[in-house]
Amino acid sequence: MAYERTGYAPWSLTREAGVQSATVDGTIQVPQYVTPVLDTGFVNVKGEWKGRRSSDEQFLGITKAEGIPNSGTVLFPDTPNHPSINMTGFRSMYIAIKPNNDGNIALAAIMGPDTKPFANLTPVSSGDNLRGSVGGTRDDWGDIMTTSGVGVSANAWNIYYYADLFTGQKNMQWKITNTDLGNSDFECAFMRLV
Repeated sequence: MAYERTGYAPWSLTREAGVQSATVDGTIQVPQYVTPVLDTGFVNVKGEWKGRRSSDEQFLGITKAEGIPNSGTVLFPDTPNHPSINMTGFRSMYIAIKPNNDGNIALAAIMGPDTKPFANLTPVSSGDNLRGSVGGTRDDWGDIMTTSGVGVSANAWNIYYYADLFTGQKNMQWKITNTDLGNSDFECAFMRLV
């Protein structure tokens, strides 16, 4: 319910005199209602519009690699529209892997191609494991995400969720190593979440 309440103007002479009632000119109307606000972005100090991100609605960067042998690797994404993943404005992600054989893989988050800049820096040391403070202290320095023995099912999308590990990361790729699937095809995709 919206209503208006009368309040004394802080600059009025009546208020300064300590009088609790004031003339019409000595009061201001204070609206008392809720107004919804939609925050879609902001203008930075350079005067440029910066819109807010929203979560991806579908998986992106679908990459297909065929005939990857045991110990062979696949880098994804690897498409003209998505040569790497930019997590600017995003916190978490899903990755999806669809092999045509059952077995195990190893995953590592790596720096993307040296043809893509990291902000304004180029070339980058592509293919290196992403490294940082993984435990929240300066002494916990290491690979942000490497794992082995990840079981995957054949001919189905195996979807994995990573919360807050890659917040703001630029120019990243995933390296998938075929550990025991035999000669196998892979499809891969990603989805970012705010």
